[in-house]
Amino acid sequence: MPSGRTHDRITLWTLPWIVGGSSIATRNGVLTLIVSGAFLFSGLMFGPDLDIYSVQYKRWGGLRWIWLPYQKMLRHRSYWSHGPIIGTTLRLLYLLSGVGLVGIFGVAIAQAVWNFPWNWHVFIHRTLDQLKLHSAEAIALWIGLELGSLSHAIADTLGSTHQRVRKKGWKDGIFPPKPKKRRRNSPKKR
Repeated sequence: MPSGRTHDRITLWTLPWIVGGSSIATRNGVLTLIVSGAFLFSGLMFGPDLDIYSVQYKRWGGLRWIWLPYQKMLRHRSYWSHGPIIGTTLRLLYLLSGVGLVGIFGVAIAQAVWNFPWNWHVFIHRTLDQLKLHSAEAIALWIGLELGSLSHAIADTLGSTHQRVRKKGWKDGIFPPKPKKRRRNSPKKR
């Protein structure tokens, strides 16, 4: 498994390819910037290794405590943290849930202190309208986050496979032998 420094290098070395690919695919500077920025953020701070005490985890500084429940819930390199699509989606939902809870409490306290009008129904409608209006940008953001996560997971998989091949050879390193079935001791017939 590559070190945090190696993952950082992979992210930085693949960034120009992500910029070029998204520029060709979208032909839109704003979408290219969103995909590239999300890729960089995901590769350096929002990747699959938030499930352990890692370089990505440490980069959250004073806010890294928010990832402690996430670490307790998930086993390292599980499908839920390192899996394609599901890993990024779970991390995004986890972070947005935390931000949402803080926002709810913040609005409730601000309403109690300053007595300003707030309507949750209107807020939710406006948020959904903005998501519809900016759906291309939201999709570009998610794709960039997923690409950053995939680069990490692929590097982990290739690194682990390389180590197995070095230890066990090509055949057993890439295609490990199936475990032999145990034969049950059947009672002897008389």
